[in-house]
Amino acid sequence: MTEIPKESVRNEEDIEVSVVLPCLDEERTLAGCIDTIQNAFKLHDLVGEIIVADNGSVDGSREIARLRGVRLESVNDRGYGNALRGGIAAARGKYIIFGDADGSYDFMDVPRFVIKLREGNELVMGNRFKGEIHDGAMPWLHRYLGNPVLSALGRLFFGVQVGDFHCGLRGFSKTAYDRMELRSSGMEFASEMVIKAALHGLRTGEIPIELRPDGRNRPPHLRTWRDGWRHLRFMMLMCPRWLFWLPGLFLFCVSLLLAIALELGAVLVGPMRFSIHTLLVAGTGMIVAVQLITFAVYTERLAGLIGLRGTPKRSGDGLTTVSLEHGLFVGFGLMIIGFGLLTWQTIAWSGIGFGPLDPEITMRTVIPAVVCIIHGFQLGFGSFFLSFLNLAELQMRE
Repeated sequence: MTEIPKESVRNEEDIEVSVVLPCLDEERTLAGCIDTIQNAFKLHDLVGEIIVADNGSVDGSREIARLRGVRLESVNDRGYGNALRGGIAAARGKYIIFGDADGSYDFMDVPRFVIKLREGNELVMGNRFKGEIHDGAMPWLHRYLGNPVLSALGRLFFGVQVGDFHCGLRGFSKTAYDRMELRSSGMEFASEMVIKAALHGLRTGEIPIELRPDGRNRPPHLRTWRDGWRHLRFMMLMCPRWLFWLPGLFLFCVSLLLAIALELGAVLVGPMRFSIHTLLVAGTGMIVAVQLITFAVYTERLAGLIGLRGTPKRSGDGLTTVSLEHGLFVGFGLMIIGFGLLTWQTIAWSGIGFGPLDPEITMRTVIPAVVCIIHGFQLGFGSFFLSFLNLAELQMRE
């Protein structure tokens, strides 16, 4: 439920910027944040509104918001992402800026964000590492390991030049936000915004800012390992290339080269002898690798269809051009090869009266045969699944 003091109501078309403050028991610092934002509005002649997105406070935060004459948006679903989504949904400004209400950010920077947005940027990120991080403002583990590593992975995975993926002070246009269709409920909301901006090709800028020690008298809501894993997990799920495709391709190439070498005979490396047992490991690696690659194809296809990774993909994109007939042809061909090798080996076995076999010779035929059969089934039935996704696309177009 939104509570709006009468004196704060404006015509929606008059509001240029909405500042959203996610709030959960922030009575020690909330008033100072609101006062700073209001002063920034006055000093720079900005027409704006302040929205306190309260996520279940049991202290005096709600009363502070009422006394300061700002909008109070009650968000019942707990979580950082839920609080922000609720506050942003209530925002009426052309531009939206959000920041933590714990006193760690200087909201006199709000006009700087507005200027960058006016220049045409659709997302403007604060960068604490290019600005100033005061002593005690960020734990050592976050400052020198967590944030730099996750930000570097984000730049590698998605090609976006953002130096501080998890900065809690950022601004964006309302139209850009609507395009991104953010859905995360927790701390990974911060990563999702940057990732979706990159996937949609949004123009992104940065502003150096300062980070001060927060004014809380309680532990922060952020949990280092739990939330760090949630950020990493989300980035990997949003980038099948690094989660499935590249590991699968690397594993397949290594396993194939190893299998070819072992098919020619045992390989000696010093005192070590690699033979059919290692060939079995190489064959298993190829099976796992093909499974990873097919997962990459399915995930890319499904993510494109539901709009999770930008605009829906068409059936002519990339690896998804594989038709049911193509997949069945290759899969059936591999199964013929596999069963043919097994038949040939069975005939050879019958030639010695089905007696004892030499594993060093037999397994160099049996292992490739089994691998071909498994690959054949993977590709054949995988092509059927890909065809189901194509049918889903046709349904979505209608």
